[in-house]
Amino acid sequence: MSVTLMIPDVPDELARRLRARAAGNRRTLQAELLDIVETAVRAESRRTLQDLVTQGQRLGLSGSPAESAGLIRDARDRDDRR
Repeated sequence: MSVTLMIPDVPDELARRLRARAAGNRRTLQAELLDIVETAVRAESRRTLQDLVTQGQRLGLSGSPAESAGLIRDARDRDDRR
């Protein structure tokens, strides 16, 4: 059994961006929205704090808060130069 979902009062700019995204993926707006919802629900699985710490360590993000701030500043500075 399927159900029909409605989202009233979608801002024009958001609707425009969703239509553009759908076109870029060669989908109808409805197919694009269904894909977004399915992806969000799949990704919703609960993570423990330990899962997040382990993932951060794997990505090399196990430094101190000062190191994190430095990484953020570096990324911001790179973006400013573009």
